[in-house]
Amino acid sequence: MVMAAGDLALVLHAHLPYVRSSEPGSLEEDWYFQALQECYLPLLAVLEAAAADRRQRPRLTLGLSPTLLSLLADRPLNARFLPWIALRQELLQQAPQELGEAATHLASQLVAVVEQWIQIEGALIPRFRRLQQQGVLDLITCGATHGYLPLLRQVPEAVRAQLVTAVREHERLLGERPLGIWLPECAYYEGLDQQLVAAGLRYSVLDAHGLLHALPRPRYGVFAPICSPAGVALFGRDSSATLPVWSAREGYPGDGAYREFHRDLGWDLPEAELTSHGIRSRRPLGLKLHRVSAQGCPLDQKLPYEPEVAAERIEQHAAAYLEGRAEELTGLARSMERRPLLVAPFDAELFGHWWFEGPQFLAALFRQASAAGVRLVTLRESLASGDPLQVCRPSPSSWGQGGYHDYWLNETNAWVVAEWQRASLAMVRRVQQGVGSEAQRNLLTQAGRELLLAQSSDWSFILRAGTTTELAKERIERHLDRFWRLIDAIDNGTELPAQWLEAISVEDGLFPLLNAADWAGMPSA
Repeated sequence: MVMAAGDLALVLHAHLPYVRSSEPGSLEEDWYFQALQECYLPLLAVLEAAAADRRQRPRLTLGLSPTLLSLLADRPLNARFLPWIALRQELLQQAPQELGEAATHLASQLVAVVEQWIQIEGALIPRFRRLQQQGVLDLITCGATHGYLPLLRQVPEAVRAQLVTAVREHERLLGERPLGIWLPECAYYEGLDQQLVAAGLRYSVLDAHGLLHALPRPRYGVFAPICSPAGVALFGRDSSATLPVWSAREGYPGDGAYREFHRDLGWDLPEAELTSHGIRSRRPLGLKLHRVSAQGCPLDQKLPYEPEVAAERIEQHAAAYLEGRAEELTGLARSMERRPLLVAPFDAELFGHWWFEGPQFLAALFRQASAAGVRLVTLRESLASGDPLQVCRPSPSSWGQGGYHDYWLNETNAWVVAEWQRASLAMVRRVQQGVGSEAQRNLLTQAGRELLLAQSSDWSFILRAGTTTELAKERIERHLDRFWRLIDAIDNGTELPAQWLEAISVEDGLFPLLNAADWAGMPSA
């Protein structure tokens, strides 16, 4: 074991929008089940194995968004996971003969996922909670539905509802109030720290320029947390610690030995074969059997995946990554009067979904870290050291393209911001007026759920990215339509069909402790 010159905090943000659907087999349901198969279950397995090995000191800060927690706790939804896997096991048998080794490897992975699911009885949340109790994980929250907070700020009550609902749901499902939060898209605006403190949240992560453009400029840049005027500790993303991992072009995931994300049996199998298994349209199935191959290689010329070669590359890349962090920390330690800290935040879905080998890369980091002279810590653990924090006013920022809010406010999606504001103001007005019956209170509570769901930044992101734009637009409009119908029923006594009410209360039945009073008017600044 080598004495570490400083610390490395790996921070993963696990999030999916609320993709529960009344139609089993939907594209949105695929998103969730693929993330279970490729990311969340492998990540849990890696963490539990590392925690059981006394030679290792695994540490990870893990954000579990409230919408993802709602999906993980949804028994009817999760009851469809094993049949979903079974269908893919059947389709995998149709893989071309030249992909036999890759198909055998993937088949064994699917078997392992099924065995793990059965062993834990489909309950991931208690396992994550146990890892936090063991000190391996620091579990933090997010906005209730990943609402992009700087674009909700015109109605402060909307921001408060996102935060308070998230804290309440985190405590309900994980048994402990969160102290940390992954701000949706790492987006910050001036004064947000006051709302965070009011919700009981004490630390978060910003992109580098959120700290580097702070006033005054932090003495240690991104290599030590700062304290906002309201008392929130803020950590800055270190690009040197993140670029080798997340960049498909410059980083490890683009290595030719690793599994290719975009080539999938869902595109390659005959359409008749898919239709015979109930798959009505071509789409990725999570069955990928090719490797990245040479740089610039066309999709139709990708080579078969070779698991053993990829496994060797994982060990090499983990060693190279830790060597780079040890050098970085050693250099920083020479010029800092406190222990340097590198913060490396990522979307959790990078590990396993986008980069198939990602969970095993983390496993290799846990095995090699001590010998490489890098100490892994959680964000909470870092703050517990007691080192004083410099008070700075952080800069408005995000980790999106351009570094600010452009990706969620442009010609493709700006229309929804006005809709959010109009609905939020209506919610505040209705809450301040009050309701006259238990039935009206239930309608107002459901209206709050629909409003939160309409605010998900995921749909704005998709509109800008230009992928499944019709689905994103339909989701926003669906929740806003439901919101206005519910508000109209309260305001004007409009009769709502009982069947419709029951259907939306099931389909959008998340956040059972939601309190409409969270939208009560706030005093002006």
